[in-house]
Amino acid sequence: MRNLQLIAAAALAGLGLAGCNANRGAGVNGVCKPFTTANAQTTAPAAATTVPGAAPPANAPADPAAMLDDCLHRWGYTLAASTDPANFVADATLAACGSQLAGWNQQTLTSGAGGAPNGGAVEAPSLMNGQNTNPLAERYSFAQGRALFYVVQARAGKCAPPPAAQTNTAPNRS
Repeated sequence: MRNLQLIAAAALAGLGLAGCNANRGAGVNGVCKPFTTANAQTTAPAAATTVPGAAPPANAPADPAAMLDDCLHRWGYTLAASTDPANFVADATLAACGSQLAGWNQQTLTSGAGGAPNGGAVEAPSLMNGQNTNPLAERYSFAQGRALFYVVQARAGKCAPPPAAQTNTAPNRS
Protein backbone atom coordinates (compact mmCIF):
# COMPACT_ATOMS: atom_id res chain seq x y z
CA MET A 1 0.00 0.00 0.00
CA ARG A 2 2.85 2.37 0.84
CA ASN A 3 4.44 1.78 -2.60
CA LEU A 4 1.16 2.66 -4.33
CA GLN A 5 1.01 5.99 -2.46
CA LEU A 6 4.63 6.79 -3.41
CA ILE A 7 3.93 6.01 -7.06
CA ALA A 8 0.82 8.23 -7.04
CA ALA A 9 2.76 11.09 -5.38
CA ALA A 10 5.60 10.75 -7.89
CA ALA A 11 3.15 10.75 -10.79
CA LEU A 12 1.45 13.92 -9.53
CA ALA A 13 4.80 15.64 -9.04
CA GLY A 14 5.83 14.65 -12.56
CA LEU A 15 2.62 16.05 -14.02
CA GLY A 16 3.13 19.28 -12.12
CA LEU A 17 6.68 19.67 -13.40
CA ALA A 18 5.61 18.81 -16.95
CA GLY A 19 2.97 21.54 -16.75
CA CYS A 20 5.61 24.09 -15.77
CA ASN A 21 7.74 23.09 -18.74
CA ALA A 22 4.79 23.37 -21.16
CA ASN A 23 4.22 27.04 -20.24
CA ARG A 24 7.82 28.13 -20.72
CA GLY A 25 7.80 31.70 -22.05
CA ALA A 26 4.11 32.13 -21.21
CA GLY A 27 4.95 34.22 -18.16
CA VAL A 28 3.48 34.03 -14.70
CA ASN A 29 0.31 31.96 -14.25
CA GLY A 30 -0.77 32.25 -17.89
CA VAL A 31 -1.21 36.04 -17.64
CA CYS A 32 0.53 36.67 -20.94
CA LYS A 33 -1.45 36.89 -24.16
CA PRO A 34 0.11 34.76 -26.92
CA PHE A 35 1.10 36.45 -30.15
CA THR A 36 -1.04 35.64 -33.18
CA THR A 37 0.31 33.60 -36.04
CA ALA A 38 -0.49 33.71 -39.72
CA ASN A 39 -2.61 30.55 -39.38
CA ALA A 40 -4.90 32.15 -36.80
CA GLN A 41 -5.70 35.35 -38.69
CA THR A 42 -7.89 36.61 -41.45
CA THR A 43 -5.33 37.85 -43.91
CA ALA A 44 -4.84 40.98 -45.93
CA PRO A 45 -1.69 42.69 -47.23
CA ALA A 46 0.57 43.60 -44.32
CA ALA A 47 0.36 47.32 -43.65
CA ALA A 48 1.20 47.30 -39.95
CA THR A 49 4.27 48.96 -38.53
CA THR A 50 6.61 46.23 -37.36
CA VAL A 51 8.38 46.17 -34.04
CA PRO A 52 12.16 46.28 -34.44
CA GLY A 53 13.50 42.88 -33.47
CA ALA A 54 10.04 41.34 -33.46
CA ALA A 55 8.45 39.10 -36.00
CA PRO A 56 5.45 40.74 -37.63
CA PRO A 57 2.59 38.46 -38.49
CA ALA A 58 3.06 36.86 -41.90
CA ASN A 59 -0.15 38.57 -42.98
CA ALA A 60 -1.79 41.34 -41.00
CA PRO A 61 -5.42 40.94 -39.95
CA ALA A 62 -7.92 42.48 -42.37
CA ASP A 63 -9.81 44.20 -39.55
CA PRO A 64 -8.28 47.62 -38.71
CA ALA A 65 -9.30 47.23 -35.05
CA ALA A 66 -7.45 43.90 -34.89
CA MET A 67 -4.43 45.48 -36.58
CA LEU A 68 -4.39 48.18 -33.89
CA ASP A 69 -4.77 45.65 -31.08
CA ASP A 70 -1.96 43.49 -32.49
CA CYS A 71 0.32 46.54 -32.79
CA LEU A 72 -0.43 47.67 -29.23
CA HIS A 73 0.15 44.13 -27.97
CA ARG A 74 3.51 43.79 -29.72
CA TRP A 75 4.81 47.26 -28.86
CA GLY A 76 3.44 47.11 -25.30
CA TYR A 77 5.23 43.83 -24.59
CA THR A 78 8.40 45.03 -26.32
CA LEU A 79 8.59 48.35 -24.48
CA ALA A 80 7.44 46.99 -21.10
CA ALA A 81 11.04 46.21 -20.15
CA SER A 82 11.71 49.95 -19.93
CA THR A 83 12.22 51.38 -16.45
CA ASP A 84 10.00 54.37 -17.24
CA PRO A 85 6.59 54.64 -15.55
CA ALA A 86 3.93 52.48 -17.23
CA ASN A 87 1.89 55.46 -18.44
CA PHE A 88 4.90 56.87 -20.31
CA VAL A 89 5.62 53.50 -21.87
CA ALA A 90 1.94 53.21 -22.85
CA ASP A 91 2.14 56.64 -24.50
CA ALA A 92 5.15 55.46 -26.50
CA THR A 93 3.27 52.28 -27.40
CA LEU A 94 0.33 54.30 -28.68
CA ALA A 95 2.66 56.61 -30.62
CA ALA A 96 4.20 53.58 -32.34
CA CYS A 97 0.73 52.45 -33.41
CA GLY A 98 -0.58 55.80 -34.61
CA SER A 99 -0.93 54.67 -38.22
CA GLN A 100 -3.06 51.67 -37.18
CA LEU A 101 -5.33 53.92 -35.08
CA ALA A 102 -5.62 56.33 -38.01
CA GLY A 103 -6.51 53.42 -40.30
CA TRP A 104 -9.26 52.29 -37.95
CA ASN A 105 -10.61 55.84 -37.75
CA GLN A 106 -10.35 56.28 -41.52
CA GLN A 107 -12.56 53.23 -41.96
CA THR A 108 -15.25 54.97 -39.90
CA LEU A 109 -15.04 58.21 -41.84
CA THR A 110 -15.15 56.59 -45.27
CA SER A 111 -17.89 54.08 -44.45
CA GLY A 112 -20.36 56.58 -43.07
CA ALA A 113 -20.42 54.55 -39.84
CA GLY A 114 -19.81 57.67 -37.78
CA GLY A 115 -23.54 58.38 -37.88
CA ALA A 116 -23.53 61.53 -39.97
CA PRO A 117 -24.59 61.45 -43.63
CA ASN A 118 -21.07 62.39 -44.74
CA GLY A 119 -19.38 59.89 -42.40
CA GLY A 120 -18.44 62.56 -39.88
CA ALA A 121 -18.37 61.81 -36.19
CA VAL A 122 -21.54 62.64 -34.28
CA GLU A 123 -21.42 63.75 -30.66
CA ALA A 124 -23.32 61.48 -28.29
CA PRO A 125 -23.16 60.68 -24.57
CA SER A 126 -20.50 58.14 -23.67
CA LEU A 127 -21.83 54.92 -22.21
CA MET A 128 -18.88 54.93 -19.80
CA ASN A 129 -19.09 58.40 -18.25
CA GLY A 130 -22.02 60.26 -19.84
CA GLN A 131 -19.80 62.98 -21.32
CA ASN A 132 -20.38 63.96 -24.95
CA THR A 133 -17.99 62.11 -27.20
CA ASN A 134 -17.65 60.72 -30.71
CA PRO A 135 -16.38 57.46 -32.19
CA LEU A 136 -12.91 58.83 -32.94
CA ALA A 137 -12.40 60.08 -29.39
CA GLU A 138 -13.68 56.79 -27.99
CA ARG A 139 -11.26 54.81 -30.17
CA TYR A 140 -8.36 56.96 -29.02
CA SER A 141 -9.41 56.45 -25.40
CA PHE A 142 -9.71 52.71 -26.01
CA ALA A 143 -6.23 52.59 -27.58
CA GLN A 144 -4.74 54.49 -24.62
CA GLY A 145 -6.29 52.07 -22.16
CA ARG A 146 -5.31 49.00 -24.15
CA ALA A 147 -1.70 50.21 -24.48
CA LEU A 148 -1.45 50.74 -20.73
CA PHE A 149 -3.05 47.35 -20.10
CA TYR A 150 -0.53 45.54 -22.32
CA VAL A 151 2.43 47.28 -20.66
CA VAL A 152 1.19 46.45 -17.16
CA GLN A 153 0.24 42.91 -18.21
CA ALA A 154 3.71 42.30 -19.65
CA ARG A 155 5.37 43.64 -16.50
CA ALA A 156 3.12 41.76 -14.08
CA GLY A 157 3.36 38.50 -15.97
CA LYS A 158 7.02 38.91 -16.91
CA CYS A 159 5.84 38.31 -20.47
CA ALA A 160 8.35 37.88 -23.25
CA PRO A 161 8.33 40.33 -26.17
CA PRO A 162 7.28 39.06 -29.60
CA PRO A 163 9.62 36.57 -31.28
CA ALA A 164 12.63 38.00 -33.09
CA ALA A 165 12.12 38.87 -36.75
CA GLN A 166 13.57 36.60 -39.36
CA THR A 167 16.56 37.98 -41.18
CA ASN A 168 16.16 39.33 -44.69
CA THR A 169 17.18 36.64 -47.15
CA ALA A 170 17.39 38.98 -50.16
CA PRO A 171 20.78 38.95 -51.87
CA ASN A 172 23.14 41.76 -51.00
CA ARG A 173 23.73 43.95 -54.09
CA SER A 174 26.83 45.76 -52.90
